[in-house]
Amino acid sequence: MHQDRLWNANYWKVMVANFTMAFSGYLLTPLLPLYLSEQFGATKDTIGLVLSGYIVAALLVRPFSGYLADSFPRKKVLLLALALNAVIFGGYMVAGSLLLFFLVRTLHGGPFGASSVANSTVAIDVLPSSRRTEGIGYYGLSNNLGTAIAPTIGVYIYTQTHSFQLLFLLALAVALVGFAVDATIKLPERQLMQDKKKLSLDRFFLVRGWLVGFNVVVFGFCYGVLSNYLAIYSKETLGITTGTGAYFAILSGGLILSRIQGGRALRQGKVVHNAAEGIIISTLGYLLFAVVHNPVGYYGSALLIGLGNGHMWPSMQNMIVDLAHHNERGTANSTILTGWDLGLGLGILLGGIIAEHVGYTAAFVAVAIVHAIGVALFFAATRSNFLHHRLR
Repeated sequence: MHQDRLWNANYWKVMVANFTMAFSGYLLTPLLPLYLSEQFGATKDTIGLVLSGYIVAALLVRPFSGYLADSFPRKKVLLLALALNAVIFGGYMVAGSLLLFFLVRTLHGGPFGASSVANSTVAIDVLPSSRRTEGIGYYGLSNNLGTAIAPTIGVYIYTQTHSFQLLFLLALAVALVGFAVDATIKLPERQLMQDKKKLSLDRFFLVRGWLVGFNVVVFGFCYGVLSNYLAIYSKETLGITTGTGAYFAILSGGLILSRIQGGRALRQGKVVHNAAEGIIISTLGYLLFAVVHNPVGYYGSALLIGLGNGHMWPSMQNMIVDLAHHNERGTANSTILTGWDLGLGLGILLGGIIAEHVGYTAAFVAVAIVHAIGVALFFAATRSNFLHHRLR
């Protein structure tokens, strides 16, 4: 029974490190558009362009990160990526022009992309096989909570201090904590991927999981628009200047509730059921946000999107891992994370462009429509494709 223990010391460590990665990154996310607008006078579409560089860099690095995690000692790859991810937060403090900030922000995407792939792959390594589906679900929750709690704290600190330098320093400190925790992990011996003599597409992208990955692109797009433009939309369109932190707090509450609700289904292997439930709930949340412009619609959407994403993300991560061989776990993780990043990047870029030309309200109506299209794709193709090709 001891070998099947889910909450072992190494699993706790990767959970903590995953939380710190998400927290340090998303502490700044809702406030960077305000920072670029106030500090450098950037327009909406320029803000989208500057912020999307981060995602583009992560996109370029992530497929290679999966290959590196499968082909080299995983802990060394992980610690190098985490160290770089932490150090670059210091660059924001000294970026004195819009161009320099763009360069630092874009450069930061690389180590963030690599560290998230390596850490999630290490999480699978330290989980007992009998508890893997459940363990991936809780691992995803540590990321979800980081992305939800951090904006709440970031917005609160900013409203109290109006100091972006303090936020940059806090993000740096939290990222260093994650590095220190992961440095103490003990990993089991494993066989490195070295059975292929030449590089091929499936070293960098899990071809069997392309539909799951594409579906995640669609859902990532929607969250990209929401998480990056919520604060500025709330202030300019809805007249809500202090509710952004509460919004993300409620969203994180929805994520916690989703784990209480969905944990049993994941233990029973009902990943498709859990994913379907999550994406439908999220669609209702985005629709509510887009069409009901009052506090009930605003905060109600946070709860529904939190519940939905909390069901959807760990289920779809389990789905893509179930499509991979044991020596392709890094590749599987990089595929789904690349899909999420591509969606986020498109959301940041296109959301800014739409907002600049037809307004934020139109941007969020588009988000609700796109999310509904993602749900249709899941039921029309992704679900059956997964059930046909799954390996476990």
